[in-house]
Amino acid sequence: MKKGVLLVNLGSPDSPDPEDVKKYLGEFLMDERVIDVPLWARNILVKGIILKTRPKASAAAYKKIWWDEGSPLIVISERLQKKIQKETSLPVALAMRYGSMTIKKGLQELVDKGVDEVFLIPLYPQFAMATTETILVLAEEIRKEHFPSLKISDLPAFYNREDYIEVLSNSIKKHLKDKNYDHLLFSYHGVPERHIRKRDITKSHCKIDGSCCVTPSPAHEFCYRHQCLEVTRLVAEKLKFKSGTYSTSFQSRLGFDPWLQPYTDLTIERLGKQGVKNMAIVTPAFVSDCLETLEEIAMEGEEIFHEMGGKEFTTVPCLNDDDKWVGLLSKWIHDWATSETKKG
Repeated sequence: MKKGVLLVNLGSPDSPDPEDVKKYLGEFLMDERVIDVPLWARNILVKGIILKTRPKASAAAYKKIWWDEGSPLIVISERLQKKIQKETSLPVALAMRYGSMTIKKGLQELVDKGVDEVFLIPLYPQFAMATTETILVLAEEIRKEHFPSLKISDLPAFYNREDYIEVLSNSIKKHLKDKNYDHLLFSYHGVPERHIRKRDITKSHCKIDGSCCVTPSPAHEFCYRHQCLEVTRLVAEKLKFKSGTYSTSFQSRLGFDPWLQPYTDLTIERLGKQGVKNMAIVTPAFVSDCLETLEEIAMEGEEIFHEMGGKEFTTVPCLNDDDKWVGLLSKWIHDWATSETKKG
């Protein structure tokens, strides 16, 4: 069998124009694993409310961070794909869950090159309904309908892999070298609390309290909250951070339902009020810088911090197309290819 690789990230509007943003948001927010309410309610919420008010504001935010080459997320993902392609003899394609760079197009590109076995890599360290799961479900639907003879396997969540923690920790260390900071905040994208409970395979472990995420359980395989907290713990352990000099929060909440806490914006505000003058922030739910890191954190977050009396606000870039990250992904691809060959 001829093997190939499909990298999949979130996606982006084709431009920061409000109409393109509206089209993108419509696809994104109508995903039943993003807003997990009945279709009739999702239609009212998304098409009746959100898409009538949010695209203009989101377009303004995208315009703040848009590069000459295009969407930062797309440009960075393309750079990553090209670098990985140089490190492996397997064809490497890139797709997005939402937007015009569809998973179907990515699979078609590989099939056109004779590939009949695909290693699908969701570019998310942690598992979540609204990220990894929706990619895998859609990819399988597309495979069944359009490429029935294609074999697809996927890279599981890699949040706690020693080699990943090594690369992430070294990147954080490198970018904070010679930086003045009193506190490091690990900010992860938020999800509704109900998402955590829905994916509890034990149906009883996830209580979202102070103990369930640190108590061993099979539920952790699909628990986004546990996996985020574990990244913070492992990096802090690796870099020998002192207790009290770092913390975890969750950003980008939407609507009125309870989302994972503490919230990033309120945490930045609290730290400023408590007298933290120099702060650094890292966003390990993302491997590529995007709207949530470049605008929500690096712009809005810094503004909040300065309003609270803070002085120096340092944002740590995502892994993006860092050579160590490229090398690690290339190694995982090699390991997969060789193990699949042995199985064959």
